[in-house]
Amino acid sequence: MTQELLLDTAERLFAENGIYAVSNRQIADAAGQGNTAVVGYHFGSRIDLIRALVRRFHQGIEPTRELMLSDIRGSTQVRDWLECQVRPITARFDELGSPTWFARFGAQLISDPELRDILYEESWQDSPSLQQTLDGLLKCLPFLPSQVQPERTDCAMFLIIQMCAQRERALADGRPLIRATWSEMTTGLVDALVGVWTAPVTPA
Repeated sequence: MTQELLLDTAERLFAENGIYAVSNRQIADAAGQGNTAVVGYHFGSRIDLIRALVRRFHQGIEPTRELMLSDIRGSTQVRDWLECQVRPITARFDELGSPTWFARFGAQLISDPELRDILYEESWQDSPSLQQTLDGLLKCLPFLPSQVQPERTDCAMFLIIQMCAQRERALADGRPLIRATWSEMTTGLVDALVGVWTAPVTPA
């Protein structure tokens, strides 16, 4: 299918070369498409293409997270909700096999103020289960001031994406890994996120 081929190609080129360094013509050429306008035909603007990539990834992990949610519903344990946030993501990377490119692509999005908004919008919009994990998590942390909650959310998302990107890059380059498997990496990452969410809050 042409759209899937273009998405695969764009994701790879964005991850390897940078979002702003890759043109629609380069994506079309790398995908073996003779029509250099094919990316615009299928996706419209560059922003629409980026949205489609984020949407595709989250739709791919949604079924796994929904299954996990059914197992932990009503839990009062912070770790359960964080596992439910993170493990479907890392399990997807593991399922796809190396090399993958979405984490490195996502790391660029979260580091760019304009693109970060797109990442957040599509992530929450296309993954209702993600919002449910956040709601469940916050119920476990009634002491956390409302103004601190978005700050911790930002910290957590940044850490998840950057740690996945670091591992993805190491796998692609054949460099040594801190943890042998995605599952082991997830355990360590969730440990760190428990610390982020339960860290003390300095009084204003």
